[in-house]
Amino acid sequence: MTIPKVENTVIIGSGPAGFTAAIYAARANLKPVMFEGLQAGGIPGGQLMTTTEVENFPGFPEGITGPQLMEQMKLQAERWGTECYTEDVVEVDLTQRPFTIRSTEREVQAHSIIIATGATAKRLGLPSEKTYWNNGISACAICDGAAPIFVGEDLVVIGGGDSAAEEAVYLTKYGSHVHLLVRKGEMRASKAMQDRVLANPKITVHWHTEAVDVFGEKGLMTGIKVRNKQTGVETNIAAKGLFYAIGHNPNTSLFKGQLELDAVGYIKVQPGTVATSISGIYAAGDVQDHEYRQAITAAGTGCMAALSAERYLSEHNLITEYSQEVVTEKEVVTETKTPEATENTFDINATRHYGGYALRKLFHESDRILMVKYVSPTCGPCRTLKPILDKVVAE
Repeated sequence: MTIPKVENTVIIGSGPAGFTAAIYAARANLKPVMFEGLQAGGIPGGQLMTTTEVENFPGFPEGITGPQLMEQMKLQAERWGTECYTEDVVEVDLTQRPFTIRSTEREVQAHSIIIATGATAKRLGLPSEKTYWNNGISACAICDGAAPIFVGEDLVVIGGGDSAAEEAVYLTKYGSHVHLLVRKGEMRASKAMQDRVLANPKITVHWHTEAVDVFGEKGLMTGIKVRNKQTGVETNIAAKGLFYAIGHNPNTSLFKGQLELDAVGYIKVQPGTVATSISGIYAAGDVQDHEYRQAITAAGTGCMAALSAERYLSEHNLITEYSQEVVTEKEVVTETKTPEATENTFDINATRHYGGYALRKLFHESDRILMVKYVSPTCGPCRTLKPILDKVVAE
């Protein structure tokens, strides 16, 4: 009878917390298995995949984009032997050991688990929200701000924290004017971000203001009704876009009834640690942090989780060490660029084509359905979608 393989540690989620945990666990020869997610809780790589410039992560004096930072972290984790699956975990069984983790594609058992599922953006639940979602309403200005329906138009951002301030400033690149709705008489954003907002002539801050509903015509949003909380007066703001930046909900639905959560749904950890209510299970990043919620603090707790998991495995004689040959960084990072088709190399019967020449020839001369992939260098969701589309094409 074959004994099922039990992994040392499984990491559920990715982002700075998950990837840092993977790097530390892999360097300890634990050969961690990571489920980086696909659709549940956002996109693989976490919230930084929808962030432009990250200017406060140590080691990058000129800044780095969120997608680039996450790509580098993932490459480093894989370099040391992390086994990565771009799949959603749909069920966990923490009632017996070894723990069981089920994804959309496989079932895995593990002696320890590191949870790095992060948090997802909140919605307001306005009466017409569903009608105009993706037709004017978005929860990600970084993802959608450059869309044609928003360019040159008046836009609205709701929120008073750093995210709201950053998105308001970012949207001034595309919109003609940005209205920032703040429920209170002050912002929660850092002083530096507040200064940027208040000094920008393309941003108007509406204090003590809340959204009542949105309205539009022909399926597209054309404005938002707002209420002054002090006077109760309702007015309309003409705008073609509304962006939420009002906080997040922790992605902990998998663990309800199995792990101890706080009143809001964040995983409870023992003070000064990342240990949860079950020994051998650790929580890192925004899934257990409702105070700081920074990339660097998430990375720090990811490190803590990996070190804690290694100590737990060692203390309980559960550890299985894997020796490995480390792939050089150059071999991992270097990406072979496929040459574009030319008049001499173009084959109309091939499945995959590269470059403008091939696209023009196929458009005018082929009767097959075309799928065109364009990946923006700074678009996290684009980079996530590319391998998925490659898989679909291959199938």
